[in-house]
Amino acid sequence: MAVSTAFAGPKLDTVFLGNAVASSSSSASPFNHQIDRVFCMPQKSRFSRNCNNLKCEQLQTTSNEKVIDDTSAISPSSSLSALEQLKSSAADRYTKERSSIVVIGLSIHTTPVEMREKLAIPEAEWPRAIGELCSLNHIEEAAVLSTCNRMEIYVVALSQHRGVKEVTEWMSKTSGVPASDLCEHRFLLYNNDATQHIFEVSAGLDSLVLGEGQILAQVKQVVKVGQGVVGFGRNISGLFKHAITVGKRVRSELNIASGAVSVSSAAVELALMKLPKTSHTTARMLVVGAGKMGKLVIKHLVAKGCTKMVVVNRSEERVTAISEELKGIEIIYKPLTEMLASAAEADVIFTSTASETLLFRKEHVADLPPVGADVGSVRLFVDISVPRNVGSCIKELETARVYNVDDLKEVVAANKEDRHRKAMEAQSIIAEESKQFEAWRDSLETVPTIKKLRAYAERIRLAEVDKCMSRMGDEVSKKTKKAADDLSRGIVNKMLHGPMQHLRCDGSDSRTLSETLENMHALNRMFSLETEISVLEQKVRAKVEQQNQK
Repeated sequence: MAVSTAFAGPKLDTVFLGNAVASSSSSASPFNHQIDRVFCMPQKSRFSRNCNNLKCEQLQTTSNEKVIDDTSAISPSSSLSALEQLKSSAADRYTKERSSIVVIGLSIHTTPVEMREKLAIPEAEWPRAIGELCSLNHIEEAAVLSTCNRMEIYVVALSQHRGVKEVTEWMSKTSGVPASDLCEHRFLLYNNDATQHIFEVSAGLDSLVLGEGQILAQVKQVVKVGQGVVGFGRNISGLFKHAITVGKRVRSELNIASGAVSVSSAAVELALMKLPKTSHTTARMLVVGAGKMGKLVIKHLVAKGCTKMVVVNRSEERVTAISEELKGIEIIYKPLTEMLASAAEADVIFTSTASETLLFRKEHVADLPPVGADVGSVRLFVDISVPRNVGSCIKELETARVYNVDDLKEVVAANKEDRHRKAMEAQSIIAEESKQFEAWRDSLETVPTIKKLRAYAERIRLAEVDKCMSRMGDEVSKKTKKAADDLSRGIVNKMLHGPMQHLRCDGSDSRTLSETLENMHALNRMFSLETEISVLEQKVRAKVEQQNQK
């Protein structure tokens, strides 16, 4: 799926300049309070969550959350640059709150497959998508998790409201799905809720089948693909790496995958549920596609007693490798050119390919010979591909039935009680890990201050040691120099120990984030470190330069 590069939002320098002028036009406290309310009250999503489902009501913009953006009075010849205005604007929202982690998602729980397949982004396009997302005005970092069951965009946004708006517009442009339809089906989660969600996803709690292992492998692939990609930054990378840790821990401590099945296994189970029991080992099986999902389908068929099947694939090498792995199983390879001929001799057809066009249409299936009464006189198509490989209109034929990934819910419905119990146990692990991740992310707030304070102290220490050595003359021994250096270093470390302790916010003590940030701002003022504004300048300069290069 091609990802458009045409989207470009309003220039940041114009937006910032407009905000700065708006804030400086009046110094009365009521107006300043209004500006704070407008720019510092992110909208919140209201949602209900359980271990298997997640619903989110569409965001509603209230009258007192209305965004003010009036740049009509700005003169092009203004002597102050956008950055200077930004630094002098005490009301600017970006200095009031840190960036937010946001997930904009559409999953099997909220969105039909017809929409998900339009939004799907192939793995090869993920780096390109990350680059385009990070070129949006209010997006710093991004990641894409696109599978057959979900399409989720994770971002670090400078502004929650504007970031969500920009990403939604980008998704609409790249998929062709109207933004209004996306808003109807999407869910939005912020910060702690976004963290908890990706942890649940990685643990398999949000999957159609509890504990299925494929999603953990897909989360790992996001990290693998994101390595070295500009925009897959520290926050998003840390989030997904921690999610992998959570997924592994839940599976190992709770054995949550025991008895659970993957999407491929559920597809086999569904097919066997639809076949007469007497035909389970005799039905003629055809698997189209020998990739990861297709290989799993073959293995699960073998586990259910199937000893012979036909596999259609673009190349023979993969089929041969699978055949060598599964000794004693008759696997017959057929090229794609013989797919319809192979389908004519099959009772059950599984499709799992990356094709973006339909492989089986109504007119193809209508011409196939009927199947025997021993399999119910109905040919079964089980399509676990997204985008789909089998046209839904085939179900209009009396001689065929079509099932896709959305139909797999039937397979796991009987296991609800066990799923709920294990999911509740897993939630305690997820809560613990979420707290650790949030503490790590909170600690990042003070990292620039810690580095600058240490550098400031080190400059003073070196200068004083050099001054002392010069007064003592040229006859000072190396031992004396080392002693003086060690003494000065020890004094500085002991002096910094207290301030550094009060900049910690890693969950190891009772200090709150607000207390830590107050300490950070105090140190910035006392030692003129100006950490906050310099970091802000770097972010804004990078965004403005990106826009100017277009």
